[in-house]
Amino acid sequence: MDTIGNYLTLIRNACNVKKKYVKVNYSKINKNITKVLYNNNYIKKYKIYKNKIKKIKIYLKYINNNSVIRKIKRISKPSLRKYLKYKNIYKVLNGYGISIISTSSGVMTGKEAKIKKIGGEILCIIY
Repeated sequence: MDTIGNYLTLIRNACNVKKKYVKVNYSKINKNITKVLYNNNYIKKYKIYKNKIKKIKIYLKYINNNSVIRKIKRISKPSLRKYLKYKNIYKVLNGYGISIISTSSGVMTGKEAKIKKIGGEILCIIY
């Protein structure tokens, strides 16, 4: 079961049909990816709540009725993990997008990982 893949697919589909928000299952990795998206202005806000099951409610961001998230793509998959050294972390769309990397110091953007000189598993790219 690929929780990150499901998370990204829910966001991608919600953006395509211009939903105001999307609810995703809570996990630590999903929470950390959501924080990165929020800190880089790809989403308006998010809330973590618990009814019977803990969920994250992500409010999507639109400009002129177009989603801020144009493309969201999973890179490292459970069947084929992709790891990068900090020297090999590349810019996404010449710096207009971000890569999200899971490092030993937590989940962060590729730019932050390169500054801290930490490599890790590249989870996805967003632009």
